[in-house]
Amino acid sequence: MHSYIRPNTYIALRLPSGTLKVLEIIPNTTISIGKFGAFPSNLLLGRPYYLTFELLDKDEGRATTELRVVPASELHAESFAEDHATPAESRDEPAEGGGEFDIVGEDGELIMRSNRLTVDDPSRQKLSMDEIEELKKAGTGSGKEIIAKIMASHMAIDEKTPFSLAKYTLRKSKKYLRRFTALPMDVSLLSQYILEKEAHRVMELREEMLGLIGSWANVHCAASSRVVSSPDGRGMIGGGRWLVVDDTGGMVVAALAERMGILYPEETLDDGDEDLEQEQGQHQVPEDPTKERKLSSGQDGPGQSAAADTGTDVMMVDAPSPEPPQLLSETLQSDRSNPPNRRSDNTAPSSPPKLPSPELPGRASDGSAKETTDHTHQKSRQPRPIKPQMSALTNTLTVIHSNAQPNLGLLKYFSFDATSPVPTHPLYTNLKTLSWLQLLHPSEDASSIEPEVVPDSVLATWKSGKRGTYYRKRRRWERTSRVVKETRAGGFDGLVVASYMEPAAILRACVPLLRGAAMVVVYSPTVEPLVELSDFHSKERRVAYLARQNNGIENGKNGKRNVEEGAENNEEDGGEADSDFPVNPTLLLAPMLQTARARRWQVLPGRTHPMMTSRGGAEGYLFTATRVLPVEGKVEARGRFRAGKKRKVASDATAST
Repeated sequence: MHSYIRPNTYIALRLPSGTLKVLEIIPNTTISIGKFGAFPSNLLLGRPYYLTFELLDKDEGRATTELRVVPASELHAESFAEDHATPAESRDEPAEGGGEFDIVGEDGELIMRSNRLTVDDPSRQKLSMDEIEELKKAGTGSGKEIIAKIMASHMAIDEKTPFSLAKYTLRKSKKYLRRFTALPMDVSLLSQYILEKEAHRVMELREEMLGLIGSWANVHCAASSRVVSSPDGRGMIGGGRWLVVDDTGGMVVAALAERMGILYPEETLDDGDEDLEQEQGQHQVPEDPTKERKLSSGQDGPGQSAAADTGTDVMMVDAPSPEPPQLLSETLQSDRSNPPNRRSDNTAPSSPPKLPSPELPGRASDGSAKETTDHTHQKSRQPRPIKPQMSALTNTLTVIHSNAQPNLGLLKYFSFDATSPVPTHPLYTNLKTLSWLQLLHPSEDASSIEPEVVPDSVLATWKSGKRGTYYRKRRRWERTSRVVKETRAGGFDGLVVASYMEPAAILRACVPLLRGAAMVVVYSPTVEPLVELSDFHSKERRVAYLARQNNGIENGKNGKRNVEEGAENNEEDGGEADSDFPVNPTLLLAPMLQTARARRWQVLPGRTHPMMTSRGGAEGYLFTATRVLPVEGKVEARGRFRAGKKRKVASDATAST
């Protein structure tokens, strides 16, 4: 996570009332915070997080609204004040009748006043609402003057107790102070914000439940984990890979990715070099405009037109030849060597675009090769190596979705878009997605069908657009095939489910894909689906299932999985046995059902209770279990323990006689 505010990123502004306002910092725009006013977004760029700002209106000395950083000494002035001493507690027994009296010291000085005679009457406030609105429209100061005038015009301000006066001051500060605190967008803050706005979107998933999910699933950063090949040699075991079924819009994926260290984009160290390079490029004006037009239109031959175009044509020249999916990581490395240009995050929109140079590096204007002596310029033109999408082997998340595209819209708050991901984001390589159709029946999915292989001689005659479409289809097929084969091979370290689908159907398809000792975590806003799931894995069903296997009653198909083929379902629909054993109860051990909820309490003598303004909604429950590998064959106990005990009792009886 970045330590300062960067352009085109999401942040949260905490207002004095405690509400959160989430917005995207776009350069050269205006940010509005409702009744408190508006200010230019450029005033926040480059500022550290967790600072409290105060809006200063336009006056004679300022042309626009400005921000003032509120120091900590001013924010906590009341806490540091020495004149607010805490009165000594009285150990005397309370008087009968519950009456409240003023607390007086030994010298007769009034220590604490009681609010027994205080009358809260709106007529004691001299300022009317119209006058207060006029003060707000005048825009004098940052709201402190308005609060001071309101308190000075209150006729009964001296009758208030220290507690009521503090509450009154705090209430007015929340209403009139024009301050806000800039906070970075993280999973904890996003869960609070979404839970207040659209709780149904995240299945009413609270922050404490996200913590339980990550803890029980043993999610952690496993980038340096050791990868072990599976016994059949078709996949791998472990490596920090988790299987996820997420119907919360990406909230669960974001929480797991944060624990794995792949949620936030890396803070690059060469931002200044990019700015310098762009600044130099802005001053490179072509000597001959006609030559520039020739380069852009491709009149100097196909080689120069491909090099001058920074779009897809450069990528198509180095596109990989048709190869099997297992060699995709090597072929796509060269394919991504010339990515399209992207605007830097620090580039101001008002800056002019970078113009192409009249002569390409390493090539003269007539198309012949030439020596380049400027190594610095040649180094700046060298493209960055970009890894292929979904190519990471360890520390990955594999998301199974039911639609054509995964619903991961909440990841946009962390600078990641699943439809058009940025290659520099960690999730670009460590987040893998596939549909249920691709997992269970890959032959029926259109994206799993290999495109026709076209020879290079035919590709040379195609236009750039058609050739680019061909290469994109090949890359999509290779990426999909690699992810599907890797997922169906199994060996995952855990399974996390937060879906409206039937939990038993999900576990029937995904549990065989887990390695031994992997954790299974299923979240549901209501308890009924998880109670049914716990019953499917109860000890009684496990004993009955083993008894049927040992007695040879089963037909050999019901309740079993073809583990070698991944998630292939060989279960026959219908029949009495299917209703008795919807899942194989021997695959999971120690099923548990639990819940947790953090509540705010009011702690006062005789009035301790949860806060009345706490949010209700679903409680939320978790089902957890451990994946085990059933032993192959039949296990039988050997020995004559009962007979030995009887013989010992008989021998003792004869000896006594």
